[in-house]
Amino acid sequence: MNRERTQALLDRVASGELDSAEAMRQLALPDTESLSFATIDHHRALRQGFPEVVFAEGKTVEQVLAIATHLNAGSEGFLITRVQPGMWAPLADCFPQAELHKLGRVAYLPPESPPAIAKGTVLVITAGTSDLPVAEEAAVCARAFGGRVERLTDVGVAGIHRLLSRGEQLQSAAVIIVVAGMEGALPSVVGGLVAAPVIAVPTSVGYGASFGGIAALLSMLNSCAAGVTVVNIDNGFGAAYAASRIIHR
Repeated sequence: MNRERTQALLDRVASGELDSAEAMRQLALPDTESLSFATIDHHRALRQGFPEVVFAEGKTVEQVLAIATHLNAGSEGFLITRVQPGMWAPLADCFPQAELHKLGRVAYLPPESPPAIAKGTVLVITAGTSDLPVAEEAAVCARAFGGRVERLTDVGVAGIHRLLSRGEQLQSAAVIIVVAGMEGALPSVVGGLVAAPVIAVPTSVGYGASFGGIAALLSMLNSCAAGVTVVNIDNGFGAAYAASRIIHR
């Protein structure tokens, strides 16, 4: 059950097309559904605006397929992040309409009633090509959450003119997600150029002293550009969720 379907149900009651008892029956679906290995939250979209998302890493293929099947009850669709290599073929067989984004490790089956598209644009910027997997996770998730997404790729501080030449695109974005590894300097640069909220995503890309993304994380947390928000290392999903809450408000 999501907000759009609930509103449509209430509109039918208001118009006299549906009686209140039937509306109550449809609304009184169980809040959760218990499987032997998971408890599925069907009403999260109604409470928070977005449905529950499946984190596939650490789960078996059978578990992911079962959860996806139950989430898709009533053609609600699903969003799965961190899809593992052995899961692509089974997902394609079970859900031929699903979008399989292997670069971002995301599987997305749009619901029958997609979320309303927000007015603003979510601009996803990558410092380097090696940051693309995390950036693609952010971009696909932001679109699934009803965002209008644009991408700006490989514009890191090693060639800052590449970023500065895209001033119009930077200024027109409602929210900017900046994905960077190595020393993680790009979010500070972007944060000093725009008025829009900037969400920084450190990646685990870099040589030994990057410590698997910790160097970039600390640089972003210590940004001298005011108001830069930082999510966890490689957490493109988290950045997309935060950006979507901003644009839908």
